[in-house]
Amino acid sequence: MPSSSNRVLVVGAGPVGLITALGLASRGVPVTVIEREPALTEDLRAGSFHPPTLEMMAPLGITERFLKIGIKVPRWQIRDRHTGVVAEFDLGLLADITPHPYRFHCEQFKLTPIVYDLLRQYPHAEVRFACGFESATQDGNKVIATVTTPQGTETIEAAWLVGADGGRSNVRKTMGVDFPGMTWPDRFLVTGTRYDLAPHGFTPNAYIADPDCFSAIFQMPYDRPPGLWRVLFSITDTGVSDEALMAPDNVERLMQDLVPRKVRYDIVHTGIYKVHQRVATTFRQGRMLLAGDAAHVNNPLGAMGLNGGIHDACNLYPKLATVFTGAADAALLDRYVRQRHLAQVEFVQELSTRNKKLLEERDPTVRAERLDEVRRIAADPALARDYLIKTSMIASVRRAEMVE
Repeated sequence: MPSSSNRVLVVGAGPVGLITALGLASRGVPVTVIEREPALTEDLRAGSFHPPTLEMMAPLGITERFLKIGIKVPRWQIRDRHTGVVAEFDLGLLADITPHPYRFHCEQFKLTPIVYDLLRQYPHAEVRFACGFESATQDGNKVIATVTTPQGTETIEAAWLVGADGGRSNVRKTMGVDFPGMTWPDRFLVTGTRYDLAPHGFTPNAYIADPDCFSAIFQMPYDRPPGLWRVLFSITDTGVSDEALMAPDNVERLMQDLVPRKVRYDIVHTGIYKVHQRVATTFRQGRMLLAGDAAHVNNPLGAMGLNGGIHDACNLYPKLATVFTGAADAALLDRYVRQRHLAQVEFVQELSTRNKKLLEERDPTVRAERLDEVRRIAADPALARDYLIKTSMIASVRRAEMVE
């Protein structure tokens, strides 16, 4: 399909970029997605989806397919590493306000093929792999992007460009948009085991408070029951190399400290990464826009990163389609920026930071007070419901919709 200025160019074929493209294509907008990698990537980090995310993806045909391959998680826990369960929350309290009163667990690399397959059904949509975005210029009518391919450098013209190309976004850098915030000093080590943690009292999603090494647990679908249990550990020791932390004996030590066993764990994978809290100063510069990690990043405690990116996509594509067809002025896209920037700053950044501080608190008095407050909330159905509305991102979506 030849490139044309009468289309939208989306940079990045992750969930956010592909959902943006699918939404646009479903509304008749010609769209081209470019992806630097040679194929859809296999990212093992994100995999927990909140109720509003499932609702937003449903009109595009994604949710129906997605629900067939994952795990519904109606209850989740906050625990103390030494004393056990602090509180357990039941998302059934939200059954009257969402058709999906649960968290849904499935790796994001199983989501992207579903979206890609749906996107390929539209003749006015294309995805180009091994095509990397380098830079772009724009005027009042179009964007001209410079890309690299195995055949060399070329340019692609588009009416609009959406950068969904991750936390190191070249699109954001091309736009000259600042990305203020901070990087947490600790590292997160994530590992996966086939050993079933449910008999030890863990719900498929659990957060374990510990001032020395807090953890988070997520059960994921895998090739056979009981699936794959992914465990995230915070690593505060800056004097140990990534290689040493990921060494089999160290991973085994961490797992044994969490749940002691007489035999070694069957470890499927191990990875380590740094975590950031950043929000771009704006998500729009003329005819170029940002979504997902290109616009904002946060720590994974609360599973709000990928979900927030999908919320960006599902907020953006109806507005951009309306502007593209001439049914609305481009100023409508500034509302996208106002809505999604507010959702990030007032909800996602604040809540994810609060979650981390709860789990890592070292002061015994403060720690006890915070965990007692969690117990009090869980014991009161009205407080628990309000808490779940916030932690399930329903509140952030509602608040954003109020912004004109």
